This record gives sequence, structure tokens and C-alpha cells, in this order.
Amino acid sequence: MDEALLRSLTPGVLAVLVRRGADFAAAEDAVQEALVEAFRAWPADPPRDPKGWLVTVAWRKFLDATRADAARRNREDVVDTEVAPGPTAAVDDTLRLYFLCAHPSLTPSSAVALTLRAVGGLTTRQIAQAYLVPEATMAQRISRAKRTVSGVRFDQPGDVATVLRVLYLVFNEGYSGDVDLAAEAIRLTRQLAAAIDHPEVAGLLALMLLHHARRASRTAADGSLVPLADQDRSRWDTALIAEGVAILQAALARDQLGEFQAQAAIAALHADAQAAAETDWVQIVEWYDELLRLTGSPVVRLNRAVAVGEADGPRAGLAALAKLDDTVPRYTAVSAYLHERDGDLETAARLYAEAAAKASNLAEVDHLTRQAARLNTRNSRD
Repeated sequence: MDEALLRSLTPGVLAVLVRRGADFAAAEDAVQEALVEAFRAWPADPPRDPKGWLVTVAWRKFLDATRADAARRNREDVVDTEVAPGPTAAVDDTLRLYFLCAHPSLTPSSAVALTLRAVGGLTTRQIAQAYLVPEATMAQRISRAKRTVSGVRFDQPGDVATVLRVLYLVFNEGYSGDVDLAAEAIRLTRQLAAAIDHPEVAGLLALMLLHHARRASRTAADGSLVPLADQDRSRWDTALIAEGVAILQAALARDQLGEFQAQAAIAALHADAQAAAETDWVQIVEWYDELLRLTGSPVVRLNRAVAVGEADGPRAGLAALAKLDDTVPRYTAVSAYLHERDGDLETAARLYAEAAAKASNLAEVDHLTRQAARLNTRNSRD
């Protein structure tokens, strides 16, 4: 049994049922039953048209459930429209499903969970493990999301920006449980890039690949975080970097700059440096200026302050930082870093400790605590 094939076909089959009148929750139940039937029947008698087979069986399962459910008698008009067996026309169903799952009526967390379930083909248990929450909690979240979009017309989905934001959130969830969400986000974004010709989709894919290329060097043997400047660059995946750069260059050539392309350009400049000291910080600042023009984000301003500190010196970075609200996430950590670069180790140690107390991520708490301890030890020796 080719599980990868079934997984790739699932979104398209689900989308066909939704387009033909099934509500989202009922359609997914029918598709899951069809997949179970496929696991039973296909090894002995593989179909010539797998997608057509799944559509036919899933539609029959849906109709059976509809007939048995008195609360859905208003669907009797679709009972006689059973899909005949045979080849199914190729339609961009997966793309439509992306947009439905990213509908603006959903919260970001619900949109991410529903995308992983409906488009990614992950089980509720796998998603729950990846998010480190009980399976029952995740099941309720996904059920609420299904109910929300069940009343949404399939031709009124979310927009490209919302879809990309959802995929970006999936990628940023990191690596936990038995599902690698970063790898899953890349897989889903590859699907989207193959289905839609959009420079920002390409920009997001390039950004993911360039960040993912550094994955092996981001943590030490004890699990602690390794800052970018200290990473072993020989462990970076050069094939992923080359692919990401090529995708980015093709997107930038279209002269339709968006925030993901700008972020990918910054990541590409980091990847291009053979050593941290060779990083082209001046050009990175210029790209942050572009990104700031596109987004106006305070987080972008924060990261720009770091880049200015590298390009023009820590005092210039602190001056740029002073223009921000100190409640911006990671403000205190950046201030600590720039003060350390400026030689004010006592202030830096205090700020690292404050930043650790504010951090919500355990790995970041550990990293910042280590930084504070390192400087405190050094200060006591001096």
C-alpha cells in the first residue's frame, strides 16, 4: 500500500466532496472511511484511477451517512447525483482547500490545525503531539474549526496572504512530537508553489529552505541553542541553500517584492557568508529597511537594530533600539547583546537575566540564563 500516494490524494478528494455539496466535517469523515476501505481493498485489487476510486467511494460513504441522518434531510436532492466511476478531471482542489482552511473567520491556531489535518493529512493525535497538547484538546479545536468553515461557501475562501501566514506559523512551531512541523510546512508550501504562480509563495518557500538548511547546527549536543554567529557552518545543508537562493532569485526577478521575499533575501545573505565575520551587514540593513517599508513591524525594527549594531557598531544599534517600545518581544535580550558588544558587561548580565525571566520558550530561557551566568562569572573574576 502506497501511503504517500493516499496522503497526496486526500486533499483533492476532500475538496471534490465539498464542492459537490458536502459540509466540511461530513466530507472529511467520508474521506477517512474511504481511506480505510482503500487500505483493505487496494493490495489485492489496485484501481487504475486511484483518485476517481476514492472520490466514488467517499461520495457513497457521504450519501450513506446523509440518508441515515434525519437532521440532514435537506440534502436529499444530492442523493441522486452519485458520481459515476471513472477518471476524475484534474482540478486544483488542494489549492482551494488551502484557502478554505485559512479562512479569516478562523483563529490562527485553528487555521494551522485544520490545515495540518485536511491538507497535510496528519491525524489528530499527530497534531496534538506536535503541539504538546492532549489529543482531546486538539480534537475539540479541529472540530470547532470544521464547524466554522462548514457554513462558508467554497468560492469565498481566505486570501493568499492568509494562507502564507498560516504556513509560516506551521513552520515556526518547530520540531516536537513525532511530526516535524518545519518539514511538514516545507512539504505543504512546495505543494502550494506547484499549484499557484505567486512570487510571495516562492519567497516563503525560499525562506523556509534557507532557515531549514541551518537546522543541524542550531543546537549543541546538550540541546542548548547555538547563536547564528557561533554555528558550525560546515554543517549547513548547501543543497537546500542553493535551492532556496535559486527560488528567491527567480521571485525577485519578477519585481513584485513582498515581505517573505525580503526575509528570504536576508536569510540568503547570512547563508552566503563563509564565516560570521564575512556577513554583509550593510546590505542586510538595506533589506531590513525594505522589510520595514512593507510591514512597519516593531519586530522588524528590533531585528534591524541588531543589524545596525553589526554594521555601524553597538552604540549605533543601541540608538536604533532606543526608538522602540521596550515591551516588544526580545527587546531586553537584544539590549543585553548590544551592551555586551559595547563592553558594558555588568549591564549586559543584568539584562540577560531579565530577558530570561520574560522568555516563554524553555530553550530561550536556558540560553539567556547561560549568557547571564557567563558574564557574571567573568565580572566576578575581573
